[in-house]
Amino acid sequence: MSVQAVLAPSDIRAYRADRIKMRERDLAEALSISEAQLVAAHSGHGVTHIPAHPDQVMEIAQTLGEVMALTRNLSCVHEKVGVYDNYHSGAHATMILNEEIDLRMFPRHWRHAFMVEKETEAGLRRSLQVFDAAGDAVHKIFLRDASNLAAWDTAKARVALAAQPDRIEVAARAPVEAPKADPSKADLLRAEWKKMTDTHQFLRLCSKLKMNRLGAYRIAGAPFVRPLAPAAVDTMLHKLAAEGTPVMIFVGNPGCIQIHSGPVKTLKPMGPWQNVMDPGFNLHLRLDHVAEVWAVDKPTQRGPALSVEAFDAEGGLIFQIFGIGKDGMDSRPDWRRLVEALPEAEDARC
Repeated sequence: MSVQAVLAPSDIRAYRADRIKMRERDLAEALSISEAQLVAAHSGHGVTHIPAHPDQVMEIAQTLGEVMALTRNLSCVHEKVGVYDNYHSGAHATMILNEEIDLRMFPRHWRHAFMVEKETEAGLRRSLQVFDAAGDAVHKIFLRDASNLAAWDTAKARVALAAQPDRIEVAARAPVEAPKADPSKADLLRAEWKKMTDTHQFLRLCSKLKMNRLGAYRIAGAPFVRPLAPAAVDTMLHKLAAEGTPVMIFVGNPGCIQIHSGPVKTLKPMGPWQNVMDPGFNLHLRLDHVAEVWAVDKPTQRGPALSVEAFDAEGGLIFQIFGIGKDGMDSRPDWRRLVEALPEAEDARC
């Protein structure tokens, strides 16, 4: 089913012009349209439709020099500064892989893409913005002072689509898959879990047993999982900042996963948000959205990989955090000690 914006593009532009400080996502919600429809309404007014496949978007991104990469879901925003380089294409998944920008992208969710030029109090802000079929943001790339503006202008002239509509149709947003488990297969889940040699095998195992990630966690039990209190997330971030333990922080949506590898240093809470504000890396997390947290141990050929994973009230994955291994091993004793000290959930669901 498609969803057509009922407001005239001129009305959408006028509404936005009167609220220049509001975030696009909030503006779209206030207008009962998708963010992609809000952006498309500005076609010819600083917005240019471009091909949405990662191959084309990443080709542009790799010419822009230093930029800021942003990937988010409803509860968490992940921002990294760096250069897009080392792109790997693929039919089902693509990636950018370097020390600064680390992305896993899934082309079937890349449906609408735009080059956006927006006047702000700080001057003209340029960005590449990608949306899924429902018009929700998949990935955004913001130019910075050091970016290559000539490359931006060249790309815009070269890749602009022939059609530049100011109205687009979007599909209804797919609901979050509820936790799915089969308690009768709990013993089989544990037996197969023990045999894993790579963390990427876990989702294939869940699919084989007709479960999903959260459903499997709820029935696996010790020593595979341990339910943590929602407050453990903030405790963990403070401990990471105090101890300097390097971690990998994964935040994503169905179309893109973005990864930070390194320490967490500076925390700045604001209302319901806990914010990591480090040079080159920002994280904005809605602590009040965290409903369920699990410490998860998975065996690999390089030793056990321990993660902390947070979910919202609908069962949607908010983030995953792993310790960064040393000497070719996935295990890291200081990360394990930190996780083992986190408070457990009062109401264990396993």
